[in-house]
Amino acid sequence: MMNLLNILIQADSTAIADSLTSVQAGIAAVVEKVANTPTEELISDLIDKSVAFGLKVIAALIIYFLGAWIIRKIKGVLGRIFERKGTDAAIASFVQSITTIALTVLLIIITVGTLGIDTSSLAALLAGGGMAIGLALNGTVQNFAGGIMILIFRPFKAGDFIEAQGHSGTVAEVNITSTKLTTTDNRVIIIPNGILSNDVINNFSNQKLRRLDINVAVEYGCSSEKTVNLLMDLIKADDRSMNIETGAPADPFVALSALNDSSINFVIRVWVKSEDYWNLNFDLIDKIYNELPKHGIEFPYPKLDVNVYNKQ
Repeated sequence: MMNLLNILIQADSTAIADSLTSVQAGIAAVVEKVANTPTEELISDLIDKSVAFGLKVIAALIIYFLGAWIIRKIKGVLGRIFERKGTDAAIASFVQSITTIALTVLLIIITVGTLGIDTSSLAALLAGGGMAIGLALNGTVQNFAGGIMILIFRPFKAGDFIEAQGHSGTVAEVNITSTKLTTTDNRVIIIPNGILSNDVINNFSNQKLRRLDINVAVEYGCSSEKTVNLLMDLIKADDRSMNIETGAPADPFVALSALNDSSINFVIRVWVKSEDYWNLNFDLIDKIYNELPKHGIEFPYPKLDVNVYNKQ
């Protein structure tokens, strides 16, 4: 990348040097012509060229102000189109700014060309400079592109709770180069859009319902039927748990799921509204911990059997 950047800089330097050489040659030719031309002819020629240049200046000013007016109109039309389609404000502003800058540069080149100035070197210089800046700001350009993809396809929006890049939190702000998350412990995480747009994004707010899964381990010797019935009663007693009649994809489900070394495990699956997910999760765990022991169902804990042999 550095070699390419050096090549571009050398190319720009060569173009500037050629332009300076051309200007010097032109000045020398003008000086020689003035020295060898009679005064009356020189004055007449100067008047003619001044009038011609003045007309070019007037034409250039007309082109510039007319072009500036057209650019403002185009920007206004783009704004109305974005507003009518409900485009995100950040991407609308970005597209309007890029369009305005590109059209303004084109207008300046056309205006300078109207004055009779060779614009080929200027265009080459602008192109080389733009490429050099693009290479130098490669990471920023990648974040710009990622921001545009996020704002167009909208995998999430402000207010959604997402998980990405090993972080989870509520989307506080989506900018053109980065996305700001506020975590549950009130930390602010800023993730560049370049890597975020290429990562797996888990959007917990995208659906109105979520399935809550809880695993419960109890001691061996506890009745599985009794445990299932108690867990189901705890679920049904909470109005936040949903079933098919209230719009859930399935009724609450409780079953024996595994036989471990020191415990038998049960799984709870219940559908709940997204906004009630964590509250119901914590409340059910609290109720399970307090209610199951009251019915003789205990939780396992590490045990060590020690056998002592008394040798006489």
